[in-house]
Amino acid sequence: MKKKHPFSKATFIKSALESKFFPKERFDELALVGRSNVGKSSLINHLLFQKDLAKVSATPGKTRLLNFFEIDENLVLVDFPGYGFAKAGQKHVNAWTKGIDQYLETRTSLRLVVLLLDIRRKPNRDDLLFYSWAKHHEKQILIVLTKLDKIKQKEKVKNINTIKKTLEPEDPKALPTMITYSIKDTKYRKILISTINTLLEE
Repeated sequence: MKKKHPFSKATFIKSALESKFFPKERFDELALVGRSNVGKSSLINHLLFQKDLAKVSATPGKTRLLNFFEIDENLVLVDFPGYGFAKAGQKHVNAWTKGIDQYLETRTSLRLVVLLLDIRRKPNRDDLLFYSWAKHHEKQILIVLTKLDKIKQKEKVKNINTIKKTLEPEDPKALPTMITYSIKDTKYRKILISTINTLLEE
């Protein structure tokens, strides 16, 4: 049985966008992916109990590189640039796309893709494209619906069903593991950590 990851210690390794600059593969890796302003930086800071580990920007799309963090000295978390709303020229977009493709297609230590979706929003074209890409390449996926605290309880089931039907309109049973998340309650941190550990064991 693999050692459980408590997510109690995190250290920034480096930022890079080209495979030749990626850190050497030493541990299992999990990638956090999602559209700009989905709450990725806030989730990372909450998950790791470090307020400024991942900078939270008021301007969506400020993260332009893949950021590598060592977790518990035996796991690596890779924070991807947010897709969708980033205000950047086509040259930057092309560079991001190339760098992300290089990582996803060649990184043998990648064990889990954590796809973040805003529970208030129906998955858009970019969400669906990435989800389809990850499935096509047979990546293990965990879907995390962020910003649960931004909606009323009565909206929760309705929104979750909409997201499920949008991702898998033909076969709902094909959906990967899906959980909700709120940075306002530490119980969701515990659920996320437990879920990640379970999936990494598979």
